[in-house]
Formats: sequence, structure tokens, C-alpha cells
Amino acid sequence: MANTEEKTQLSGEAEIDVIPEKAPLAPESSDDALADSSSSSSNTASSPTHSPSGNKRETFNKKIDFLMACVGYSVGLGNFWRFPYLCYKNGGGAFLLPYFLMVILAGIPMFFLEVSIGQFMSAGGIKVWNISPLFKGIGFATTIILFLLNCYYNVILSWALRYLFASFTSVVPWSTCDGHWNTFRCTTDWAKATSGMVNTSGLVNGTENETVIDYYTDPATEYWMHHVLNITDGIDQPGVIKWDLALCLLLAWIIVFACIAKGVKTSGKVMYVTATLPYVFMIILLIRNCLLPGAGIGIKFYLTPNVTKLQDMETWVDAGTQIFFSYSIGIGASTALGSFNKFHHNSYKDTIIFALVNSGTSFLAGFVIFAILGHMSYEQGVNIADVAESGPGLAFIAYPKALATMPIAPLWSVFFFIMLILLGLDSQFVAQEGLVAAIVDMFPVTLRKGHRRVMFTGLMCVICFLVALSMVTQGGMYVFQIFDFYSGSRIILLVALFECIAVAYVYGIDRFLVNLEMMYGFRLPNLFQVMKWFYLVITPITVLVIFIMNCISYSRLTYKFSAQHTYIYPNWAISIGWLMACSSIIMVPIFMIYAVVKRILTGGLNSLDIRALIRPKLLPHQLRVGDNLLDINPEATVANTFLPTDLLEEYNGSIDTYKGRHYPRVHSTPGVVLPQNMYAPTNTVLVPLNPDGTPVMGGPAAENDGLPGYDAAVNMEVDTEKLHPV
Repeated sequence: MANTEEKTQLSGEAEIDVIPEKAPLAPESSDDALADSSSSSSNTASSPTHSPSGNKRETFNKKIDFLMACVGYSVGLGNFWRFPYLCYKNGGGAFLLPYFLMVILAGIPMFFLEVSIGQFMSAGGIKVWNISPLFKGIGFATTIILFLLNCYYNVILSWALRYLFASFTSVVPWSTCDGHWNTFRCTTDWAKATSGMVNTSGLVNGTENETVIDYYTDPATEYWMHHVLNITDGIDQPGVIKWDLALCLLLAWIIVFACIAKGVKTSGKVMYVTATLPYVFMIILLIRNCLLPGAGIGIKFYLTPNVTKLQDMETWVDAGTQIFFSYSIGIGASTALGSFNKFHHNSYKDTIIFALVNSGTSFLAGFVIFAILGHMSYEQGVNIADVAESGPGLAFIAYPKALATMPIAPLWSVFFFIMLILLGLDSQFVAQEGLVAAIVDMFPVTLRKGHRRVMFTGLMCVICFLVALSMVTQGGMYVFQIFDFYSGSRIILLVALFECIAVAYVYGIDRFLVNLEMMYGFRLPNLFQVMKWFYLVITPITVLVIFIMNCISYSRLTYKFSAQHTYIYPNWAISIGWLMACSSIIMVPIFMIYAVVKRILTGGLNSLDIRALIRPKLLPHQLRVGDNLLDINPEATVANTFLPTDLLEEYNGSIDTYKGRHYPRVHSTPGVVLPQNMYAPTNTVLVPLNPDGTPVMGGPAAENDGLPGYDAAVNMEVDTEKLHPV
């Protein structure tokens, strides 16, 4: 700092200047406010900060851990089985224009927003919204979405594990019609299937002259429908639990728990494998697929632009929603990842790298998928549109069908399903860690003691497993579809819109940009000005337009058995889906109403001050130059200004120690104590005032601040140069 004598007056307005040239030392978490009195003043923000109970909030060991976790989480099954199909469906190469436009307008800005507020507040999905308390419902909304997502996402891994185990054989079971699950319609003779027309009267809806390809089924489809799922006729027929899938589901949850039980310290290391190894298998499969006959047909079909598709609203809707799915926006997990960063970590650079890797992976996956689909089209003699699939249909029917035609099919099948499992596992790691972190941050004193966090993590895994058992019954696919369609689809767009409003308009975009400067230690005026316009205008409008177009293009949930049979969900099932969707977003207005009613009940209607409802709850290292500490943290008083709000009720101001640790105190009047913890300036002085407003001990006067329990205002002179641990 240039001026070592710079000081700030902390009076009734309680102003504290954060050092402009060098941000004050920051803790790893807002919960870890009290440091051992023996801590050296040379400690920096990169050092773990302990809470009074001896525990600490986890942080990534290395800078690259955060980037690996982001890539591992967001680069998942959606990149592999959804993007290529959307690209084909919406004009091939022409789809890249709206896709990358949405990346710039919404994807990167929203991902960076979530990560940066998590890093700034050092808190998970719920407590991070102390940055804008009136919008704390956003945190509860994202936590509910994460819970619902975690319940059904591991079901996909149970399917993949089931296929992986079935691949360890000389002949993959979905390559023949010899299984006990096969029907008389099963055929591997596609020459017969493409030979023309056949009379199937009385067999297919009582009609005649159906094409053979619509009548016959392939062994891969029957293996999936009749053996793996053994699906019933509707959601009102749940059937029995498929114990092979239930055991695979249990194994998936055991793996997840083992990797996240100790927090990001262990899961961060696992990410090095789960985030990178899929690329190895993807490259191997790409090379192999491109050598197959007909591969060029599929790749040409994938990339050939059809610019007329750009006139369709659905193309732009698909581009926007794919960005939110792929970048995992609006579900709170990115915020949790950011909260595990050191305070001064450069997450801006990581966001750019992440965007390149994420979108690049989606583009690469298209070559892997459409090379094999081109081969299938060539082998079966049908149009590639007849074999193109997305979602589970691609991963568990189309691709296994193609693998069965390749030499050494079991080997390639093992490679494919290991890649699929790894893509899903790291996504599940971070999602479950984000859910646990959001709740633990709400009760740090209780859940960070001893092994309680590990036990709580295990409890959440058990609860999600029990809920997911409903999805591994014979009718479980219908339940899975409801979770997938309603729990985190259009709703995350609304969540993202509320996030933009809360940060840009309520917390303040200028304050947010200064916070970025405090964290990163640099300021790029032109870039910050562009970011300001994005968060104020461009990004929220883009998100709102995508949401409106999504609502316009909404269609009723169905499940397609085959070209001849589509199951339409009953009204009661649709109602359950909408209740599931609303259960999250309704939290935003509920907590707004709760905050207003609480203030009226405690202080009367005259106390209903909107400014008090939207004031952020920050710690001293999070303040800008000129910020008013007492005003920003409404729960603080002069005597406990520097004590985190979640520990206030546990602090006894009449003693010198807090949970066995000694903290020097400075008296002004009897009973008034300022605990000096790691945030407190070392030369803090409390100055009582005379009735006429003059200071008893000298120094500038201040107006009465009206704090309860004080007869006069109190001035504190703070030397910002000495903001360091004591």
C-alpha cells in the first residue's frame, strides 16, 4: 500500500475502507471467522482458516482442481447424447450459430456469475445469498433442484453399470435374438427388413401393408425394453423392483459416497481421473468409428448446414436450453464449486477455459456419435434419420446396436460404457457435494464437528438412493422421465433470471465489479464495462426470451416405445411433475414474503424499510471502500461487529475467551466488549461520547447511532494497514 498512514473513521456510520491497492486478507469461509491467537500475521488467504471448533471449510488443494471439477461436472452425458442429436435435428452445421451465440450471451456470463459469487462469499448454494438476503429463496430453490437431480441421475449410472457387466462375455447379449426376453418380432436380418412391404394385418394396430422396419424390432431394442427395464404398460403399473438394477444403483451410490465423504480434498483428486479418462476413450472410439464403412455419411449428415432451420423458433430454444444443461447453470453446483476456491483465485480465466473445453467436447462428441450412426445407416440400408437418437435411446439402444456389429464387440462395449460411467460419475460427485455443502454451511457448528459431515454425507446418499428405488422398478422409466422432464428443465431458466436480478440490480452491479477487482487484484476497465451491460441488460433479456420461447413450445410429456406406440402420461402424473417443478421456484417468493412479514412482526409496519431487507450480510474483508459495516450487516452491533453472525449467539461478551481461545478485548464502558479475532484491526479503540456529543477520550464526534443498549454513539478509529490476523 502506498500510504501506510491511511485511516478510516468508524463512527455511527461505521465506515471501513478496504485497501484499494491490495485487498485485505480473506478467510477461506465466512464461517471460519476465529483464528487461533497464535496465528502468524504472515498467514494469507491461501492458508486454511480454522473455525472455533477446530474444523475448517474445505478448499481445493491446487488451483487446477477447480477447473478439473468444473470440467468433470458440467461435461457429462448431456454433451455426449444430447448435443449431437440437436445439431442434426436443427440444421447440422447451421445450429452452431445459435449455439455459440447463446454461449456468449448467456452461458459464459451466468456460469461466471455463479462461480464468482460462491468464491466471494465462500459459501454454498443457500448461504451464498446473504449477498442479497431478500433473494435467499434462490438458494433453497437450487438446493431442491440439486436434490431431485441427484435422485434420478445415478439411475443412469446404474443402467450403464448393468451394460458394462453384461459386456464381459464373448458375445454381447444384445446382438442376437436368442435371449429369453426376445419376441417373435426380433430380427437381425435387415436385408429382409428392407425388402419392401409385408402384410401384418391384426398384428400392428389392425392395419395392413406396414413397412417391415416398423414391424420388426432389433435385439438391442428388445434387450433394453424387455430385459434391462422389463417395462410395464404405464406409470400406474409400477411392477416389482428390478434387483439387478437396484444393486447397480447401490454400487453407484457407494462409489459416489467413497469419493466425496472427505469433501473436495478427496473428490478433487478423483476428478483428475474421471474428468480426463473419458477423453481417452472418446478419442479411441472416434478413430475406430471413423474407419467403419459409412462413417463419412454420418459425419456429412452431422455437419451439412441447413440454414432454413434458423427460421424455426425451436432451433433457438434448443440452443438456449442446451447451454443451460451443458453448463449446469441455475442448480447451485457451480456456486458450490466456486466457494471451495481461495478468495483470490482467478476464476475468470478458468471460466474461459471451461467454456472452450465444454463446448469443444460437445462438438467432438458429435463426430463420435454420427460416425457410428452413419455406419448403422450403411449396414441397414436405411436413412440416417431412422437411426438417429438422443438421450437413453442413443446410449442404450442405438450405440450398443452399432457396437454389436463391430469386430471384438465386447471390448468396444467395455470402452464405451466405462466412458459413459466416468462422464456421469464426476457430474454426480459435484452435484452431491453441492447439495451437502449447501446444508452444512447452514449449520457449520453442528455438522463440521468430528465425523458429522461424513455421516451427514452418507445420510444424504442413502435418502437419494431410497427415492431412486422407485425408478428401478419395472415401471421406473416412467418415474425417471417425470424427474428428468420437470425437476430441472425450464425452471432453471427462471432461477438464472432471479440470480441476474439479485446480483445486478439489488446487490448492485458496480459493487459486484469492485468485488471482482478485490478478488482478482486487477481491473480491466473495458472488460468490466462490457460485463456491466451484459448483467444489466443482455443476459437477463436473453434468459427471459429463452424461457418464454420454451413455454410457447411446451408439449405434453410422452414416452416413445417404438414408431408404432407412444405412451401418453395421465393428467395426475403430469400434475405431480408440475408440483415437482414448482416446489423449487416457489421458494423465491415464499422467502421474500417471509422476510417482509418477519420484519413487520418484530418492528411494526413502520419498520418496513426495503433497504434493510436487501442489505447484504458481509464480513469486513468483503467490504468496498466507503462501505458501512453496521449498515451492511444488520445483525451486527459495535460490540460484535467483527464476529460472524452465525456465531453471535454463542459468544459471551462478558469473558475474554471464546471456546477456550483467548482474545484480547478493549473496554469503553462497562459491559461493552469488542472481541479481536482475525478480522479485527489490532489498534481498535472504542470511544464513548458525552451527552453533548463530544468524545470522552478524544477524537472526532459522532451522532447517536441508536444502537440498543448504548447510551451514546461509539467511534472507532481503524488503521487499515493493520488488518491482519492477531
